Amino acid sequence: MDKGSDIPPDIRRELRLLAKRYETATFLEGDPSSLMHKVDGAETVEATAFLAAMLSFGNRKQFMEKAERIVFSFASRDTASWIKNGGFVREFPSGSKDCFYRFYTLGDMREFFEAYRAIICSCGSLGALVKGMKVHTGEEAMKVVCDAFPVKVVPKYGASANKRVAMFLRWMVRDSSPVDLGLWRDFIDKRTLLMPLDTHVIQQAKRLGLLSGGATASLSTARRLTAKLAEVFPEDPLLADFALFGYGVNHKGGSQTR
Repeated sequence: MDKGSDIPPDIRRELRLLAKRYETATFLEGDPSSLMHKVDGAETVEATAFLAAMLSFGNRKQFMEKAERIVFSFASRDTASWIKNGGFVREFPSGSKDCFYRFYTLGDMREFFEAYRAIICSCGSLGALVKGMKVHTGEEAMKVVCDAFPVKVVPKYGASANKRVAMFLRWMVRDSSPVDLGLWRDFIDKRTLLMPLDTHVIQQAKRLGLLSGGATASLSTARRLTAKLAEVFPEDPLLADFALFGYGVNHKGGSQTR
């Protein structure tokens, strides 16, 4: 057993092997992270990634269809310019109660795009806003992102693990990856990122003995699990996100919506 860790050696070995096996380009197939690889330009990549992350809950096929419609049909693969120029106005009427996806209405999405437009017009990009706030940790960046969007589509920073924002930050900060892009690597340290936490990740972590039976999808649980995984991947704790995904696939109990 490695010094300072109570994770059994066989579990540590399995996590490292699974991370290596699953952090490949094939992970992108059908995953929301694939959308940011299908557009060009840092601002549009970032905007596409954030939109995809915010819609990534529920049925994967359904939320992918919604995100793809916006990125490819409405925005013609130039998401940032489409938002900046108000291209969303026609498709998302203000105050509309018509459903767009799950509990998000067309009006909710309009408010989201209006808030994003204000950020782009004032700062140039969401990344520039975060960088300008002089934050350096994943949790600090999470709070800045959540606070920048006082709208229904983006979760509020607080007791929740904020899985979708944590996932977006993984995409933006982790580098040297065939999946994650590292656009924010110069101002956010990947060692400080929080694990994107949901019930499926908790289930796998419990099976591996990394979390106790009473763990819930809270910010405190995300902190505890991330600290535990840092014992295996000290320089890059969220490499374990791929390992836990792979563990779930191999044991027929994993999430297929990561």
